[in-house]
Amino acid sequence: MSSTAATSPAAGQPAAAGQPAAAGQPAAAGQAAAVGQPAPASPRVGMFPPIGLLEQGPETARAFLAQAAGAGLDHICCGDHVSFFAGAGFDGLIQATALAMLHPTLPVYSGVYLLPLRHPVLVARQLADIDRLAPGRLIFGVGVGGEDRHEVAVCGVDPATRGLRMDECLAIVRQLLTGTPVTFHGRFFDLDEALIVPAPAAPIPIIIGGRSDAAVRRAGRLGDGWLGVWNSPRRFAAAVELAAQEAAAAGRPGPPSRHAMQVWCGLADSKEAARACLAPAMQAYYQLPFERFERYCPYGTADDVAEFLAPYAGAGCVEFNLIPQSPDPDQAVAGAAAVKKILARA
Repeated sequence: MSSTAATSPAAGQPAAAGQPAAAGQPAAAGQAAAVGQPAPASPRVGMFPPIGLLEQGPETARAFLAQAAGAGLDHICCGDHVSFFAGAGFDGLIQATALAMLHPTLPVYSGVYLLPLRHPVLVARQLADIDRLAPGRLIFGVGVGGEDRHEVAVCGVDPATRGLRMDECLAIVRQLLTGTPVTFHGRFFDLDEALIVPAPAAPIPIIIGGRSDAAVRRAGRLGDGWLGVWNSPRRFAAAVELAAQEAAAAGRPGPPSRHAMQVWCGLADSKEAARACLAPAMQAYYQLPFERFERYCPYGTADDVAEFLAPYAGAGCVEFNLIPQSPDPDQAVAGAAAVKKILARA
């Protein structure tokens, strides 16, 4: 069986659960205007590429991205890891740069970049440079990670402080990307007149992933949307409301609106064939029985998957990052594109 498993220890991961948030951000950052796009008439749909796509050479990767764009998909996704379990990883912003350079227009969505493991000034430099190369084409999804605590620790970060560090990182990155000097004295970072120029001409959307209320509140204060995973439509709707409440409490001019879902799915000619692709891929990745995830992971035809996703769109989801598992990559692209078309008709 050839599977198009989109994330792996080498390629990235679904959004991780958030950690308790804390104070310690500049007042201006908490009041940053959301840059989430207005809700589209129908949800945008993107996908993770097959494992190892970039390592197959530029022509193969360029052809796949052209196929995805030609099928009508809205963006391509990439994950991020530094040293996941057995040391595997692939830096998310390096992936994003490579993907952006291999197609002239397709946006790239990082889902998710483990921001607390990095220094925010260096990340802001990378983001500004990616925007110079591919203006307006990066969607910066971030998360705290933590499935592998050792990965966090070897980066010099206490796993218990991931949420606190994330708050400071987001506050600093957001301000640096405005192109103005930043002075910040927090628990983890101490900056005087830090500056990154040239700044992006338009704000880079920052989408905050995680399952916890802390992650949702963080999205309300500092993000342009929330990236959910492993949740029900009811939970998604509640998260949208909680993010809006948090934004109002922080004094932001409007609520974040670019809410998204990251979804493992099986796409094939039947439910049986789709499950046969999806279950072993997820079990191999997470080292857990597929039944632990099954209620959150649709499989079957494009109609089956779209039917599962439609209630999330009704709950406020405007983007889906699909992690499709299919008998071959062509069927994954075609299936994801078909899901988008069906959702547009719903």
